[in-house]
Amino acid sequence: MTRHTEPLATVFERLIANYGPISIQHFMDESNARYYADRDPLGAGGDFITAPEISQMFGELIGLWLADMWIRAGRETPVHYVELGPGRGTLARDALRAAARYGLEPGVHFVESSTALKDLQLATVPQAHWHADLSTVPAYGPLLLVGNEFLDALPIRQLVRAGGGWRERMVACEDGRFVAVAGDKPMDAAVPEDLREAPEGTIVETSPAAAAILYEVAGRLAEQGGAALLIDYGHDHPRIGSTLQALREHQKVEALSMPGEADLTAHVDFAALAAIAQARGCTWLGTTTQGRFLRALGIETRAENLATFAPEHREAVFSAMERLIGEGQMGALFKVMGLAGPNWPEGAGF
Repeated sequence: MTRHTEPLATVFERLIANYGPISIQHFMDESNARYYADRDPLGAGGDFITAPEISQMFGELIGLWLADMWIRAGRETPVHYVELGPGRGTLARDALRAAARYGLEPGVHFVESSTALKDLQLATVPQAHWHADLSTVPAYGPLLLVGNEFLDALPIRQLVRAGGGWRERMVACEDGRFVAVAGDKPMDAAVPEDLREAPEGTIVETSPAAAAILYEVAGRLAEQGGAALLIDYGHDHPRIGSTLQALREHQKVEALSMPGEADLTAHVDFAALAAIAQARGCTWLGTTTQGRFLRALGIETRAENLATFAPEHREAVFSAMERLIGEGQMGALFKVMGLAGPNWPEGAGF
């Protein structure tokens, strides 16, 4: 397990003192690399909780969606289940258990960099194969790919309209605090033309890392066939403004205050990612809210069945369901984007 003796804040302070401000992208990339390297951030004792940890229903419905796509596409084998950032392996365990009831027993591939989480995943899904990135995932046979709360942790760039035009948003150190400042290099060419005359102070976010992942995923689906679900909090129409935030012990903290010690995330721009997928010859099935998607897949019926089987847990089952699909909880903020290879069927729920 990796252990760092020098706080990342100290490293950043020295770097900025010697070379000047660093980009938001650099700050977020290094912070999350340090944060995820040697800890389990999930659950009551961590910093946040994800949908698979809230209820088994989430993973089960994902597994049934994948099985349905695979069956209607002709049950091609070999077939590979691929998960980006699989957390503790909970989603994969529940999804694979549900899919196996319909004959889908794929090879299992996890794209993961955290040593601490790999140990947990091994205990939960011992048959999995681990990869540092998608390049070593099998290049033959359809991929059934899932990414749940993966894209939001990838580093973003921020561009801000300053007095002299567009500049990259940077991180400086003032009086022992990290603060956002405008860089000194013109960045107008990197801003969409329709936004270049936006008011001073306007912020535009992009995620080159998320774009690169989608480019690879869509290319694989176009070549190998298969389907993908990407689930995250974000927006399905272009928007402006900073969405960078940090979570520590289930509470929001100032985004730049605890590098390497808090989970840094930003909203996912699903509209931009859908355009990338389609440009690669991949079918965009649609983007919808998590609440609508899970309702369409039958979560309310599944909750009723679980409560009937274990009536003593009825309140907990329906409370978990509400957390997943409620408009004021995860149901509206979280989006689900579906992708498929050419000639694969339309996906349920979109």
